[in-house]
Amino acid sequence: MIVDKDIAGRIEELKKEKNAVILAHYYQTSDIQDIADFIGDSLALSQKAAETDADMIVFAGVKFMAETAKILSPEKKVIIPDMMAGCSLADSCKREDFEKFIRENPGRTVITYVNTTADIKAVSDIACTSSNARQIIESLPEDEKIIFGPDRNLGNYIKSLTGRDILVWDGACHVHEQFSLEAIVKLKREKGDAKIIAHPECELPVRLVADYIGSTSGLLSFIKKDPGKTFIVATEPGIIYQMRKARPEKNFIPAPPKDSTCGCSECNFMKLITLEKIYKSLKFEEPEIIVDPLIAKQAVVPIKRMLEISAKLGL
Repeated sequence: MIVDKDIAGRIEELKKEKNAVILAHYYQTSDIQDIADFIGDSLALSQKAAETDADMIVFAGVKFMAETAKILSPEKKVIIPDMMAGCSLADSCKREDFEKFIRENPGRTVITYVNTTADIKAVSDIACTSSNARQIIESLPEDEKIIFGPDRNLGNYIKSLTGRDILVWDGACHVHEQFSLEAIVKLKREKGDAKIIAHPECELPVRLVADYIGSTSGLLSFIKKDPGKTFIVATEPGIIYQMRKARPEKNFIPAPPKDSTCGCSECNFMKLITLEKIYKSLKFEEPEIIVDPLIAKQAVVPIKRMLEISAKLGL
């Protein structure tokens, strides 16, 4: 995508003036990735921002990610360029419903994916990412009973890998459930030596045909090291921009969706963020993310516990 040099320059000027840092998730468009200070997965971005001396964080991502940034950097002003940038996965798990699920299944450790709202983190025991979920669960005693939410595909994938007693909340990401197994297999036959790489939020049939399953950053690391030349990428196609930058000699193909009229499975929420909205959010310092202090205090606990476990395991 061609970057509007004028608006990119104005964003840079405002960023310096306001001592702001811009975070962009891998699923953002290429022009936004190009003007960001940090690009990555949601939790890693929030950790990076917490380490900076910036007064303001502009999060080019979705709302739960900006909430996490506020939880980890309560002293900083956190802005999201479009408050309507939600998440189908986070929205599939409402606090009152999840609390009822916990009450109906007492005596279980509640582990939740970071792709959740602050409200859900606040009622969790431990957080996890798609890259460390297995290790977090395996760090617990073998007989420990677990509730995992909100992604059913990631939860069932980890359950199959660990064999643990896990009750999985029935939520999902609309992007990762849109891929067509039939179209992916057809594409694989046409391309011959192409490797299928998939995010664990994908449905079971797609995971079964994948040559590699990993988090967004895991997929990026895999294509850097793997000798393969062609990859069918079953996750939001925004990551392909970084893949092509890392390995321009390789060929990356977005996995086809079930809707044959669309070429790839994009996150419509992520794509609500634009350079123009980033500029306006910097200029007017809104919309601002506010997290209730009590909720923030409760929500940071599972994140810290995850980080402590990860540090002990050397992750």
